[in-house]
Amino acid sequence: MFGIKWIFAGAAAALAMFCTTFAGRVAAAEIKDSVCLDCHSDKELSKTNASGGSISLYVDAARLKGSTHKTNSCASCHSDLTSDHPDNAVAAKAVDCGQCHQRQSLAYGTSVHGLAAGRGKANVAACRDCHGNHGIVPPTSADSPLNFSRIAQTCGRCHEKAAEDVGQSIHGKAVKAGHKDAPTCTDCHAEHNTRDPKNRSPLAISADVCSTCHASERMNTRYNLPKDRVTTFFGSYHGLAAQYGSATAANCGSCHGFHKVLPSTDPGSTIHSSNLAKTCGNCHPGASENFVTSKVHVDAGGQASATDAGGNINWWVRRIYLVLIFGTIGFMLLHNGLLLFRKVRARFNAANFNVVRMSLSQRLQHVILAVSFIILAVTGFALKYPDSWLTTLMGSSEMLRRWSHRISGVVMLLGGLYHIYYVISSPEGRKLVKDLWPVKKDATDLLVNGRYLLGMSEKKAQIGRFGYAEKMEYWAVVWGTLIMGLTGLMIWFKMDVTGFLPRWTVDVATAIHYYEAILACLAIVVWHFYHVIFDPDIYPINWACVNGKVSHHWQEEEHPLEKDPVECPNPAKPTAPPAATDKKG
Repeated sequence: MFGIKWIFAGAAAALAMFCTTFAGRVAAAEIKDSVCLDCHSDKELSKTNASGGSISLYVDAARLKGSTHKTNSCASCHSDLTSDHPDNAVAAKAVDCGQCHQRQSLAYGTSVHGLAAGRGKANVAACRDCHGNHGIVPPTSADSPLNFSRIAQTCGRCHEKAAEDVGQSIHGKAVKAGHKDAPTCTDCHAEHNTRDPKNRSPLAISADVCSTCHASERMNTRYNLPKDRVTTFFGSYHGLAAQYGSATAANCGSCHGFHKVLPSTDPGSTIHSSNLAKTCGNCHPGASENFVTSKVHVDAGGQASATDAGGNINWWVRRIYLVLIFGTIGFMLLHNGLLLFRKVRARFNAANFNVVRMSLSQRLQHVILAVSFIILAVTGFALKYPDSWLTTLMGSSEMLRRWSHRISGVVMLLGGLYHIYYVISSPEGRKLVKDLWPVKKDATDLLVNGRYLLGMSEKKAQIGRFGYAEKMEYWAVVWGTLIMGLTGLMIWFKMDVTGFLPRWTVDVATAIHYYEAILACLAIVVWHFYHVIFDPDIYPINWACVNGKVSHHWQEEEHPLEKDPVECPNPAKPTAPPAATDKKG
């Protein structure tokens, strides 16, 4: 009984709520526009607000029919009113524009206006203050308060000083001249999510606000503006400091002003020669006339004007030092390169290479693998990082990068297929795979060497023809070639692949291809290059990849357990005859 009572009570409450809501909607729907206009078409209709001011309640029916809301009824916006309005003496609530304009309403809520309204601040700009109310028209209309020619006037109703400064600025004059590209209030402060510049970083002001126009090639060309203002600023100390997160570094507005932006030739400009000391002194107290003779926008590579002594001297200094740098460092590189060549040749000639480590076939396969891998790495990362020096190596040509990558991939896959044929068909290849096959001793050797490397033991692992280091590399190459080959072909022939697989499989293949490439490149640099280049015992390179041989000493040191290594005698090198001695008398 108790449960049934609660069920009936809940049902009654739900029914009452439905009836109330439905009745309210019916009541609201019953209010026709003609009924509203019976009163609100009176031009004298008004009310007194809380501060004693008079507010007109007149609605111009003609303007309402010409607005963007002409298909809306009065009740669709004033949904809180019922059919007994105004007899119930309840005033209409503020219209909730978010019912239809949710995205814009959410953006407004995070703006300086919306946050202030949320704190209960009075007289904060709301939707109607900027867009109007009953006569709202698109911003493209000359009658709209948000038309580019009237935005400053609209914002100026609250921000009088800022609007006055903008009107006198080069931007405001451009707007008055009818240039629609000229920035207005909403271009710098955003539209609905209006932001307070005081709470923005120097980087955000320079990069997200001013650079929007001044980094545009189209804008700079159309209005004959300097094309390097943004790049030279970010190359200056102020720009670099801003990029590294400084909250106090000077931004564009610190020097040029924010609203009253004037050209440097205008005596009222903050960057006019007569005002520079004061402007710079805001951040650099005590700035003198000599201090402000330098420039922020310095183009080190450009020729300065005839009147700019500092710029001309800087231009010559740059060129003199470029000659000095290339000449000096070029001489050093040539000298040390020749010295290195002679020392490496002498060391090579002195070495007793008499143990065969790699056959000619293996060396050729290694060259094909190494060259194709390097080209694949360079061309692949050039696509992922188009602003890097890797792209410069490709001449910034996407077609060259793409086809170099694909051709190298095909070469690597063909090399892999030949290697499979080689290890199956030749005794030498079968022995190679047998010797590279992982065995239990590899794990033991790793533990023994681990203790040795940590200084816990003086005993090194005794390695046969191939140890765990070579085996890890070999099978990693096999794995990497299979993975990179399969995913690369899926990306290349994505139209064919998506004929029987969903498109997301290509996206997965792209991710695998990218991260496998990083893994492979790092493994080559960290592991392989150490063992064949940077190891002090074989530096500058393990010559086995060139002539296929290693010294007997290296063989005994690194692979003492190899059974029957192939040795070839080195012919005795001729020795120089003893120096002749002078005989007197």
